[in-house]
Amino acid sequence: MKIGVIGGGQLGRMLALAGTPLGMNFAFLDPAPDACAAALGEHIRADYGDQDHLRQLADEVDLVTFEFESVPAETVAFLSQFVPVYPSAESLRIARDRWFEKSMFKDLGIPTPDFADIQSQSDLDAATASIGLPAVLKTRTLGYDGKGQKVLRRPEDVTGAFAELGSVPCILEGFVPFTGEVSLVAVRARDGETRFYPLVHNTHENGILRLSVASTDHPLQALAEDYVGRVLEQLEYVGVLAFEFFEVDGGLKANEIAPRVHNSGHWTIEGAECSQFENHLRAVAGLPLGSTAKLGESAMLNFIGEVPAVDKVVSIADCHLHHYGKAFKVGRKVGHATLRSDDRATLDRQIAAVEALIAKD
Repeated sequence: MKIGVIGGGQLGRMLALAGTPLGMNFAFLDPAPDACAAALGEHIRADYGDQDHLRQLADEVDLVTFEFESVPAETVAFLSQFVPVYPSAESLRIARDRWFEKSMFKDLGIPTPDFADIQSQSDLDAATASIGLPAVLKTRTLGYDGKGQKVLRRPEDVTGAFAELGSVPCILEGFVPFTGEVSLVAVRARDGETRFYPLVHNTHENGILRLSVASTDHPLQALAEDYVGRVLEQLEYVGVLAFEFFEVDGGLKANEIAPRVHNSGHWTIEGAECSQFENHLRAVAGLPLGSTAKLGESAMLNFIGEVPAVDKVVSIADCHLHHYGKAFKVGRKVGHATLRSDDRATLDRQIAAVEALIAKD
């Protein structure tokens, strides 16, 4: 089976690494000349709206998926005329637009921060008067890793904020006084079978995910599964989906969904019976889903900007290095380490050892 992937970044690369043992081959459509997934399959270098090359991709593969939600939904809809595409264009349309996304959560009875659609500075002025400060102004599309957003704490922060974010459609969200950030990675098959990984505790720095630690018997696991299950059913979703939540007053408030394999699920490569990457491929290919059971205690640390010396990383017990083969650049995710142990105390020591290497660089 040959799988087409829209996007050729590290997520596409890890999909190919998971799919190759299953006898799958890959083709990546990505405009970047140095797309890091290209080493794992055919690289069709073209813009995401290039219909001639999209048609070439469709003609070469058995099905198509995508590795990030900045892909235009129109691209997926176009491809769907010629080849199966999972997740669907409708799933992508909703997930890539924060207004559609939050509106869906509200319709499904999933708690969210207060939010408002912002099309102008006057909309922003009215919304901040209603929702109050602090609040967060975000572009409706294309924002990630802390980009495309601004925290508004004081009235003077509101002045000119719409123009500062490019005078594009935005959403204003009330600031959430959360006690923790968690995410749930789930997978849904073509026949509707659904499986969930354990809730993951996430730590961000400068808007970029730094550390994810898989939980054991989290008291909010069942609630998170209920909320995620509502979204999966609503979208008739196929593949892996990640749902990020804020922990608030012993419950959960929705932050956002990602219609793809997700950074907070990287621990599953060594830390689960079947990784999120293999399970995504199983789902879209119509294969039976794999077990999402956790293997001991597990965590993931991102390497931002550069990867520490390989020998130092792999000298840490039960530490698995994943180098993306990308040029080092400030603020760029260039690799990660997954850690696994039999107990949480040992895992914490492993995390500290990797963090010490990061601090030295």
